[in-house]
Amino acid sequence: MNEDFFADYKNYIVVPEVEKQVGKEEFDPKNYAEHYILTMSIFDSRLSSLRDANKFEIDIEKSIKTVLEDFNQKQYQVYHLKLLELDKFKNYFILALSSKTKFEDGDENKRVSFIIDKMLTNAFYIGQKWFNLIGDKGRVERKLFCYSFKKYVVESQDHQELNS
Repeated sequence: MNEDFFADYKNYIVVPEVEKQVGKEEFDPKNYAEHYILTMSIFDSRLSSLRDANKFEIDIEKSIKTVLEDFNQKQYQVYHLKLLELDKFKNYFILALSSKTKFEDGDENKRVSFIIDKMLTNAFYIGQKWFNLIGDKGRVERKLFCYSFKKYVVESQDHQELNS
């Protein structure tokens, strides 16, 4: 190939637009239609408590923070996840899931399962190497979390005053 072939390459440079950082605005629960409290534990766990993750060179707190930031940026204007409780001496952690739209009655299980199993698990399993935290049964089933959830409903101020 002739060395001068790309001599005018500067004429072809198109600087990419900087990707806008979305999802960085302050979380306001009033902007979301529904909220759920998720209790997450490791399926087929090799840990007695979350602090044991250090043995596998995993910083649980940093991992969760990284995954939630990424999730919130990608799901901006749809869902938001927030860490509510992380006690390294326990074997579970608590998240709040907020949705911009209401889930249809009876559809909560399917929607929450989809969010955890399809949208969230892979970021932990591969991205944060949490596959090291589960035993053989978890690897075979490719399942990382056991979870439970409950809808979080804030009673309005008027309703609270009527009940007093």
